[in-house]
Amino acid sequence: MVHYTRFVERGRVVFITHGAYARKIAVIVDIIDQNRVLIDGPCSGVPRRPVNIKRLHLTKFVMKIPVNCGTLGVEDNWRRQKIGELWKKSMWARKLEKKRIREGLTDFQRFQVMVARKTRNRIISNYRMRKTTLQMIKNMRPKKKTA
Repeated sequence: MVHYTRFVERGRVVFITHGAYARKIAVIVDIIDQNRVLIDGPCSGVPRRPVNIKRLHLTKFVMKIPVNCGTLGVEDNWRRQKIGELWKKSMWARKLEKKRIREGLTDFQRFQVMVARKTRNRIISNYRMRKTTLQMIKNMRPKKKTA
């Protein structure tokens, strides 16, 4: 049985999926009710505001913030705990960055990427073929008897 570890809690870093602040991260400062939370992201440009939980994705990062923490306190804890750096190093953020870069490619750049991938795959397959062929030849040779 898999245990769920990402709970909606004070200090949980969230990724905003919809709205004016989409693709930004913020912190849950307080839980309003079962559908809404109060978030704040002073270092990422997200103002303190209530947001529906359906518009958020919970990340694995949790900040330690006190109860009734203001925007300045959140910003101070954000910098002290290096949440921005942890986010940029995460696989999730790297995949989003790669996706953003690929969306900005022109048609010719996509063509260049395709040609480069074909070339790379051809080199790899030739190397694997050569390696297996050499292994087969080596196995076909009669073994020398040592006496």
